[in-house]
Amino acid sequence: MKIIVGVTGASGVALAYKILEFLNKIEEVEVHLILSKNAKENFKYETSLDYENVYKFADFVYDNNDLSASIASGSNDFNGMVIIPCSMKTLAGIASGYAENLILRAADVSLKERRKLIIVPRETPLSVIHLRNMKYLAELGVTIIPPMLTFYNNSNTLDEQMDHIVGKVLWQLGIKYDKFKRWKGM
Repeated sequence: MKIIVGVTGASGVALAYKILEFLNKIEEVEVHLILSKNAKENFKYETSLDYENVYKFADFVYDNNDLSASIASGSNDFNGMVIIPCSMKTLAGIASGYAENLILRAADVSLKERRKLIIVPRETPLSVIHLRNMKYLAELGVTIIPPMLTFYNNSNTLDEQMDHIVGKVLWQLGIKYDKFKRWKGM
């Protein structure tokens, strides 16, 4: 399975770290990683990690300005793409077809080739423009997983809350995450 992971400048790069760390442990998954310039900055602001620490979890790492990368083509046979976190700028670019960088182009390819595209949008509160863009992308088949708090599974720590979001994303890709506690009813 080939998965593209795009990391944008929205808050929440720790989610990207967590999903990349897990995907790296699955031998059958090939990870293609793209970090935006602002994502790299957010690793500095939000974590104690240098963004280059996530490179070790990827099989391939691309510069976000490299529109000649293999994953910029519909001929590249990847299974899906996750943008985690997804900034509202990136979300708007996807919704409008404005593929000015590799994250946007790979998302554009995902849409045109009808491949799985999952976004984890990070913004609050949401404006009407954000909501319209999300609605439009949902109508196109994009899976939208906002990183919302959960309480039904007794996730009491930030790490457990992040595990829930990562589990939701991986579930959409058909990958089981051992730290994900699904609702089992009363």
